[in-house]
Amino acid sequence: MHRIYQTLQHRKPELTGFQNLNQFAVMVPLVEVDGEWNVLFEERAHHLKRQPGEICFPGGKIDLGAEDEKTAAIRETCEELGLESQYVEVIGPLNVLVSPFQIVYPFAGRIIGYDKIRPNPDEVASVFCVPLAYLLSYTPELHFVELRVTPPEHFPFERIPNGRDYKWRTGKIPEYFYEYEGRTIWGLTARILHHFLELAK
Repeated sequence: MHRIYQTLQHRKPELTGFQNLNQFAVMVPLVEVDGEWNVLFEERAHHLKRQPGEICFPGGKIDLGAEDEKTAAIRETCEELGLESQYVEVIGPLNVLVSPFQIVYPFAGRIIGYDKIRPNPDEVASVFCVPLAYLLSYTPELHFVELRVTPPEHFPFERIPNGRDYKWRTGKIPEYFYEYEGRTIWGLTARILHHFLELAK
């Protein structure tokens, strides 16, 4: 019992079942252009294996054990936009997103000096800005994607109530769609954007 007390009394809880997921940090970058505040987006390089050409925020994988989430968000933003760290200011954290595939730690931040941005062509095809006022007044299109549990054929159905007729729970995730000058912002980026805009309002 003494060992149990020692182990549990000062333990920081984690999300069960998610320890082996990749963890990412992203930045929602605010930048002032011609006296107007904008949200900056990236178009992912088209030669990338994962999500080529999609619209996203700066971000990437956290170097676990070597940096925290905030440090990772700054590092990735600097690497992708060709900035020195003094030009990136973190305003504050947004809600953490947990999916069956990854954990994402988003932050809202400010880029000091739009003219200093030099996108890294290895990761970024282009950058563009969307006026914050436009996004705050925009009503995104909303769809839901249904998530289902599909056990494999060799699953031991005979050991659970109702066997193959077991009523597995389903879930839904929201998919927001923002449009701006022929560009579509959707997926995880749009979910983070929507959350940020709700806080900003």
